[in-house]
Amino acid sequence: MIISESDIIELIEQDEWMLEVLVEVKTLSLPDWWICAGFVRSKVWDRLHGYKVRTLLPDVDVIYYDDTIDSEEVDKRIEGILIEKIPGIPWSVKNQARMHIQNQIPPYISAVDAISKFPETATALGVKLDARNQLVLAAPHGVEDLVKLHVTPTLYFIASKENLKIYKERMEKKKWTQYWPMLSLDTIKP
Repeated sequence: MIISESDIIELIEQDEWMLEVLVEVKTLSLPDWWICAGFVRSKVWDRLHGYKVRTLLPDVDVIYYDDTIDSEEVDKRIEGILIEKIPGIPWSVKNQARMHIQNQIPPYISAVDAISKFPETATALGVKLDARNQLVLAAPHGVEDLVKLHVTPTLYFIASKENLKIYKERMEKKKWTQYWPMLSLDTIKP
């Protein structure tokens, strides 16, 4: 039974593929880096649903924070390096120091600050290997909703009607209950 952050860390530590991905991203020495969202979320939901085969990820989100770089081309070059290291993974690399512009919000102060402003509490997650190769989990909103299979917007998304509209559109587009039928989705209206 998965009920805590340490349970999630243990679950990931037992997954050779996830560890390989983490090791390869760590070799890039990106500042304040994390692998986020579905990489962690889907692993937990798959286990809680009793799936033996991994649900296909539409992308593997690698984020980092470097306020000395403001070019999307750098992110694309990093994606290219990752494709060479582990082909067949739909890599998505984003420097969070510039993502506030795309999201039309005040600048983030770190990668974990950016994670805290992800749309759902169950996706506001990141994992990485620290300097001693220990797995570290960032869960700014905790893991309770994740392990209870409950999808709800983060406080940041509840704070505005526009963000709630984005949350609602994401729920319609993602169709997560088709993959994980035990999920409960908050249907908060903008």
